[in-house]
Amino acid sequence: MKKLYSTLFLNNRLFYILAGICFLFVVGFFVPVFFYISKILLGILSLLVFVDVYALFVIEKGVEVSRFLPERLSNGDNNKITLQIKNNYSFLSNLSVIEELPFQFQKRDFIFNIKLASKKEKTIHYDVKPTQRGVYHFGNVNIYASTPLQLATKKYILGDTKELKCYPSFLKLRDFNFKAFTDATISYGSKKVRRIGHSLEFEQIKEYVSGDDIRTLNWKATAKRNQLMINQYVEEKSQPVYSIIDKGRAMQLHFNNISLLDYAVNATLAISNVILRKQDKAGMLSFSRKLEDIIVAEQRNSQMQLISEALYNIKTDFSESDFSSLYAAVKRKITNRSLLILYTNFETMDGLNRQLSYLRALAKNHLLLVVFFKNTELNTVVHSKSENIQDVYDTIIAEKFMHEKKRIVKALKKYGIPSVLTEPENLTGDTINKYLELKSRGLF
Repeated sequence: MKKLYSTLFLNNRLFYILAGICFLFVVGFFVPVFFYISKILLGILSLLVFVDVYALFVIEKGVEVSRFLPERLSNGDNNKITLQIKNNYSFLSNLSVIEELPFQFQKRDFIFNIKLASKKEKTIHYDVKPTQRGVYHFGNVNIYASTPLQLATKKYILGDTKELKCYPSFLKLRDFNFKAFTDATISYGSKKVRRIGHSLEFEQIKEYVSGDDIRTLNWKATAKRNQLMINQYVEEKSQPVYSIIDKGRAMQLHFNNISLLDYAVNATLAISNVILRKQDKAGMLSFSRKLEDIIVAEQRNSQMQLISEALYNIKTDFSESDFSSLYAAVKRKITNRSLLILYTNFETMDGLNRQLSYLRALAKNHLLLVVFFKNTELNTVVHSKSENIQDVYDTIIAEKFMHEKKRIVKALKKYGIPSVLTEPENLTGDTINKYLELKSRGLF
C-alpha cells in the first residue's frame, strides 16, 4: 500500500468528471431524476478508476528506459544524449518523460510527452550544451504512465544517476585538424630548402671546406681524422609552442554564457592538437597571481592527454593578473626560443601600458603572440538606431571602446609584437590561422 500511495496520482480529468457529477447532485435536489443519474455515473466512474489503477499496477515494470550518455561532456558544444523507452503494457500508454538534468543547465521543465503502443519502443534524442567545466550530475528518469482513460497515473523512477566530467571542447578537434591541412596552408610555387643554422638540432660531422663556420669545428673528430672536421646543424624541425592563459579578472566577461577564460581554454586544446600534428612541440601554462598548470612543450603521444587534464582543472578566483610574475617565471623555465601564445584581454590603452614593459621583455627572447577579444556587444550598441540623447551617448562611448582595441593592436605592432583581435566565438579558428601564418613565414 505504501508503494501504491507513493506512485499513484489522480489526473485532472477525474476531478473534472467528479465536478460534473457534483453539479448533477445539486440539480438533483430540484429535479429528482438527476439525483439517480448522478449516482449511476458515480458508480460507473468508481468502476473505471478501479480498472484504470488495476491496469497500471498489475504489471510491476510496465515501462522500461535505457539512457545512453557520453563518457564525458564537451564544453561549449552540443552533446548528444539518447533515451530508449519500452512500453510493456498491453495497451496504448500516454507517457510523460521528465529528465533530471544537472543543475548547471537550470531546466526544471524538461519534459517529453509521447504516446507509445503496446510492446513498442521509442528512441528520444536530445542535446545538452554545457557552458562551464566541471562535474555534471545526471539524476533519474521520471516517467508518468497512464492508460487511454487517463484517470490515474503511475510514476516510475528509472535510470541510474551518473556524474560526467565536462572537458574543454574536444568535439571540434576534427574540424580544426581538417582546417590545418587544407590547401590554404600549402605554399605554391616554392620548393623545400635545407637551411643550415646554429640551432640545437645536430645533423652530421663533415669535412671542413672553405666558407664553413670555423666556430663549429669539432676538435675531437679533427684529432681522430687528422683533418679539420666541423659539426653541421640544421634548423630545428620541432619548435616549442606554449599557450599562456590569463586567469585574471580581465577574463571574467561572458559572451553567449561562456566566459573568456573558457573560450581560451577551448582554443588552447584545439591549437595544441594542431601544433602536434604540424610536428611542433605543444605546451601550456596559466597565470594570475602566480604561474600554474605548467606543461612542458613536448611532442609525445600522451601530450594531448596531459594538456586536456590540465585545462580541465584550471580554476581561478579572477584576481588581478601579475604580468611581472609571468615574465620572471617564463625567463626561468622556458630557456629555448619559443612561440608564446598569450590569451588575455585589454579594454583600454591604459590597461595595455601597465603591462607593455613585460610584454616587450617577453618578446625579446621569444616570439610573442597576444590574443585578445572584441566586445561583440558593442557592435549591437553601435549599429542600433539612436532614439534619444542617452542612446547617442551610449553609441559614442561604444565607438570609443572599439577604437581603443584598434589602438592596442597598433601599439603592439609598433614594438614588433603580433596580435590577434577576434570575436570570442571565432577565437579558435583565428588563432590557428595566425599560428599557421607565422609558421609558414618561418618566424619561429
